[in-house]
Parts: sequence; structure tokens; C-alpha cells
Amino acid sequence: MSRFWKIALIVVAVLVVGAVGLRLMHKPGAAGRSQAGAPSGQPGAPGEGKDKGKDEPVPVTVEPVAVQNVPVYLTALGTVQALNTVTVSPQVGGLLMKLNFTEGQEVHKGEVLAEIDPRSLQAAYDQAVARKGQDAAQLSTARSNLARSQDLVKQGYISKQDMDTLRNTVSQYEAAVAADEASINDAKVQLGYTKVIAPITGLAGIRGVDPGNIVTTSSSIVTLTEVHPINVIFPLPEQNVELVRSSQARGEPLEVAALDSAGSKVIAGKGVLKVINNQIDTSTGTFNLKAQFPNDENALFPGQFVNVRLKVNTVQGGLVIPSQAVQRGPDGDYVYLLQPDSTVKMQSVTTGQEVGDTHVMVTQGLKAAEQVVTEGQFRLKPGSKVKALKPGEVPAAPTEAELKKAAQGAKEGGRRGRRG
Repeated sequence: MSRFWKIALIVVAVLVVGAVGLRLMHKPGAAGRSQAGAPSGQPGAPGEGKDKGKDEPVPVTVEPVAVQNVPVYLTALGTVQALNTVTVSPQVGGLLMKLNFTEGQEVHKGEVLAEIDPRSLQAAYDQAVARKGQDAAQLSTARSNLARSQDLVKQGYISKQDMDTLRNTVSQYEAAVAADEASINDAKVQLGYTKVIAPITGLAGIRGVDPGNIVTTSSSIVTLTEVHPINVIFPLPEQNVELVRSSQARGEPLEVAALDSAGSKVIAGKGVLKVINNQIDTSTGTFNLKAQFPNDENALFPGQFVNVRLKVNTVQGGLVIPSQAVQRGPDGDYVYLLQPDSTVKMQSVTTGQEVGDTHVMVTQGLKAAEQVVTEGQFRLKPGSKVKALKPGEVPAAPTEAELKKAAQGAKEGGRRGRRG
């Protein structure tokens, strides 16, 4: 091929490439892409439709800051303890003939719990009675002899020495009768011990012996626990000791309640604080307290663990809001506070005592009657426009005019998109 034709082919190729490139630069999609990069607010800019609705108010539920008297509680984990616990043992040995109680049954003070064979002790009692009768007869004879001898002494028939002997014989038999009386009383007491009596009113535990066995004074028949009333022992940190003591010094009994394991339900109320221990445990930094409950409904049982709530004070005119209004942030607790222009702002708050399961007392950051957002916070930011609703109220359905306006806005947005 000649050099002329080579140059001609190269020129043609350059022209073809240039034509193709020029055509690609004027392709319709490029214009769309160019418009896509246009600043917001210009025709064809994205988000124009969204900006149109950004001023729509956000429906939220609000509640006012309430004013009420708020009880102040200290809480702890406590252990239920029987008022009295008695292990019943026989005071005399012998054959156990009968048990008169049922395990787990409540027995009353003075009831006969068990009976021991009384025959040997009955015989000892009878012997003491007979011995007293014998000595009493001899005492009577000695007194008669002394009385007759009084007249004979005056006549000189009986010496002074014999009279002293007669007087001593009377004294001897008087002492014997007194000793017999003591023996009778002792035998009577021992005989009474053959019936084992309940020393307190309480619940009977599992019996330790069975009828037919020989029991001794070291045998355990049953353990009784007194549960009406009943005690609860619980610890508190040492920094609370002055608060509790000062509250008790006011003279009114401090109220105590026992709650279930979750701490949400009161299982025993009407408790009162009875004792503040006289020392602080240096190993734990706590001090123990004892509360007493009537336990009329048997809600508390010895050895049971319960959550204890001790009322130490009442704040007059405390500010209370729903707990769900309080949000946690990196700088602490805050709430969304409704402003007069129907916007909200973030307000830092300091919370204190819980009020029931649903409310909390605010000690700093709010005033009475101010409105706080309780539902819908996740859609808010400072300055958001809101539509305040009462608890349980739902937003009203949109009117026909509002629906038409929204449809018109969507239609205009679509036309702008097509023109772009």
C-alpha cells in the first residue's frame, strides 16, 4: 500500500472517533445526570418533595408535671424470722404413748402435744402422799404427849429433860411432814411433765420421735415457730443510719412493707420498724434493722427472702412525671418540654424517688404544670413542631381538603421529575 493511502486511512479513523465522542456527549441521560447534581431548591433537585412536608407537626402525647406528696423509701433485701422458735423436749424420760398434734398444724399455748407413760411417776407421787400421812400421824401423837406432859411438869412428875425431848420430837415430826409436803409437790410436778405442753402458739414442724419409743430429756419431740406476729431482718448501708434514726426520733412508727422477689407487689403491709441494731458491721458497712408484721394472712414464712421497703419521710408538694417521659442521654437524663409555640426543647432533669411503678419525682429541671412528652419522643429533635395530644387521644383523621392538598403536592413533584 502506498504511503498516501495510509495517511488517508488514519485521517478517516480520527474523524470517526471524534464523531462518536461528540454524539455521546450530547446523549439525553447526561442532562438528567447534570440536573441531579443541581443544588437543593433548584428545579429537578432531589428532596424537593420531602422539604415540602418537613413543617408538618409530629403528633405526640403530653402530660403535665403533677404536684403531690411523695413518700421517700429505703429498700433492702430482708429475711423473714419467726418471732419465737422453741424446740420442745420432754422434761422426764419414759415411754412415749401418744402425740396429739399434726405436723404443720398451728398449735396453741397450753395444748397437750405428747403424753409419756405416767405409771412410775404416779407411784412415786402416791408414796410421797402416804409418807406424809404416816409422819402426820406421828406428829399428832407427839403433840398429844407434849400437851399431857405440860400438866405433869407442874406437879413434878416429869423432868425438864423429858419435856425437852417431847418438844424436840414434835419439831422432828413437823419437819418430816414439811419434807413430805415438798416430796409430794416434786412428785406432782414430775407427774405433770408426763404431759408435754405447748409453751407458745405456733406452727408445729416435723416430729422428731414416734409413739412407742423411749424418750429422754435430750429427745426432741417437735419445733414450734411463732408466726403471728413475725419479724423481718434487713440491712441498710451505714450512710442511712442517721436518716433512719432521725426519722424514728420523730416519735411516729416507721412503716415497713414486704414485697415479692420482683419488688413490684406488696405481699405484706402494716409492718413497723421495731429495732435498729446497736452497731455497724465493719466487714460489710451495713447495719441491721428488725421490722414486725402482724402476718394475719400468713403471707410471710420463716426463712423467706423478701424485698423490704422502709418509709422514712414524705416530700410535701413533690413534682411528679411519668417515668416514660425521662430519656437517657450522654449528659444525663432529659425530657422533651412543650413550648408555647408548639415546639419542643430538650430539658435536663434530675430524678429522685420512684412513685409507684409508673411515675418518678423530679427534683430539678421542671416546674409545676409544664407539659412533657410521654409518647412519640423517637421522632423528635430540639425545635420540632408537634401536635400535643392527651393520654389515650389519637390524631384526627385528615380532612378532604388536606388529602387534596397532599395529592396535589405529590402530583407537582411528579411533573417536576418528568421535566428533569
